Amino acid sequence: MSQKIVFMGTPEFSVPTLKLLLKSEHRILAVYSQPPTKAHRGQKISSSSVENFAKKKALNVRTPLTLDSDEEYDFMKNLKPDIVVVIAYGKIIPKRFLNLAKYGFINVHASLLPKWRGAAPIQRSIMSLDSETGISVMKVVEELDAGPVMYQAKIVINENTDTQTLTQVLSQLGAKALLDSISKIENGKAKFKEQNHNQATYAKKISKAEGKIEWNESAKKVLAKINGLNPNPGAWFEYKNERYKVWKAEIVNKSGKIGTILNDQLIVSCKDQAVQILEIQKEGKSRQTTEQFLLGNKINQGENIA
Repeated sequence: MSQKIVFMGTPEFSVPTLKLLLKSEHRILAVYSQPPTKAHRGQKISSSSVENFAKKKALNVRTPLTLDSDEEYDFMKNLKPDIVVVIAYGKIIPKRFLNLAKYGFINVHASLLPKWRGAAPIQRSIMSLDSETGISVMKVVEELDAGPVMYQAKIVINENTDTQTLTQVLSQLGAKALLDSISKIENGKAKFKEQNHNQATYAKKISKAEGKIEWNESAKKVLAKINGLNPNPGAWFEYKNERYKVWKAEIVNKSGKIGTILNDQLIVSCKDQAVQILEIQKEGKSRQTTEQFLLGNKINQGENIA
């Protein structure tokens, strides 16, 4: 059965679901995304991944600064959607909108709710050394990520998992789950279960300042920060007043004074064990393997970067 759908999403994470919906029997009435922003040093205007994809497919795209206006309310009301799909849209849906769709607003969130409600669930999960995460399909309510859940799928996190890879995996998992969930909703087989709100944790937005590596933490925590903040904003340290972004690293069974370079291959001592830097980027330069980096740069054994 074909459903009339309004889609709301912004980053690349949202695109696989929109792609699947377009390939399905369902009809996309409109696509909402965050408005274009100024990006990078040149302050070039940059549209979201969802907006770019939707325009290529000649979809009806809307990028309002705010949803909380009579214009947007009347526009969506006149569309008479069966379902509104929300995936990482980035704006709170005003309460009065939530009754405009026949089956309500359905959200795909990148965590096992009620854990990690909020803006950065993937990063927070990795940085907190969680052993698993996943996606949750839920009904949107007024409170952020607090709606009843109808479906969850889990995947394992290991010490090599970074945000870039995990985002790609969860976006594909979420897309398939969303299509299956729509089928259950239209067939009357969807069962929504209230979250245990007492167990809720919150994944606040990542700040650039959080990227500073604290070498006095355990090697596992240091590696989790490097992985969790890859690719953005990145984990970093300073050496001789220059900033170095660490893209990739691994734990090695060595020890020494915290923050000390233990050999000529950029192994750095942590609170326990050590971390070997595998890929690094000097401020203003390109990303390099450690081997490439050391051909033209030197951080001497025995120096302290804490």
